[in-house]
Amino acid sequence: MDCLLEMKGQVALVTINRPPMNTLSRSTLSELAAIFNELEKDDSIRSILLTGAGDRVFSAGADISEFGDMSDQEQSRANIQHVHDFFLRLEQFPKPIIACVNGKALGGGNELQMACHLAIASEEAEFGLPEVRLGIIPGYGGTQRLPRLIGRRRAVELMLSGERISAQKALGYGMINRVVPHEDLMDEAIEWAARLAEGPPLAMKGILDSVNRGSDLPITEGTSIELEHIMAVRGSEDAIEGVTAFFTKRKAEFKGK
Repeated sequence: MDCLLEMKGQVALVTINRPPMNTLSRSTLSELAAIFNELEKDDSIRSILLTGAGDRVFSAGADISEFGDMSDQEQSRANIQHVHDFFLRLEQFPKPIIACVNGKALGGGNELQMACHLAIASEEAEFGLPEVRLGIIPGYGGTQRLPRLIGRRRAVELMLSGERISAQKALGYGMINRVVPHEDLMDEAIEWAARLAEGPPLAMKGILDSVNRGSDLPITEGTSIELEHIMAVRGSEDAIEGVTAFFTKRKAEFKGK
């Protein structure tokens, strides 16, 4: 199996299991897509962690051995479009996905972690889009997601140079959310995911969808999307539970209804 799935209460831990580099072969991406299909349908799972096997590499990106005859333009286009569709689906996933970056996140591996909603990294992690050094460009959405995360000029500099940056620099740029000591990474990530899993599923889905659909729209259109979700959750059982728990000074128990 190229990917492993482990349930930790309401948290699903998905591991890319192709050591030592955890490259993203076509079969690996197909397995990941199948796992996320099941996780979306499983109401018992409220949040997801995505990581790489071992403790040195999250993912080094595409499996170069599968590049084959790059003159086959039609097949290349189909393969890349498939990855674009999958990464976009992760970005639009209705449950929070945290990339748990345990080491190097390079090329497609970096593009994969950028497609997740949140990211926590080991202080030993490195990030980069080195495709230019192979005479190609980032092809799994990196030219689009990186500027949106860290700004156009920083993104262009990193992509033109192929430079790797440290976890601390990635944090300072806004590419990731948190950096923790290497030995604490998994415990911290699971704790974070578990806290998210305790949240109200309908409201969290509404937040994710509002951000995803509205970020690139004029604010008047974005607030219309927000309004749809406010009205959808306003009379829900979770909203009633949340307000009741607040006034009675107890912890809310959300059921996604």
